[in-house]
Amino acid sequence: MIPVVLTELLSDPALSSGVAETLSEIPMIELEPGYWQRAGLLRSKVLSMRKARLGDALIAQNCIDRGIALLTRDNDFRAFSDAAQLNLVP
Repeated sequence: MIPVVLTELLSDPALSSGVAETLSEIPMIELEPGYWQRAGLLRSKVLSMRKARLGDALIAQNCIDRGIALLTRDNDFRAFSDAAQLNLVP
């Protein structure tokens, strides 16, 4: 799991402690060197076209770095797909 996704999931005040514990046991995907710079540049590129949340940029960049598709119901990620090589699975 991408670390920022875990953070987002654990932010749900209604999340049960059992689910939180299970989520915390999922192995984390390590960040690639230069990740923070690439994520900033990606967000900058998307911001030049439309709004882009920081968390979304971090998730998108991690998926791009690892070459993994992003399974999402959030249409905001389309901007990252248009701006970079983010493979979306709606």
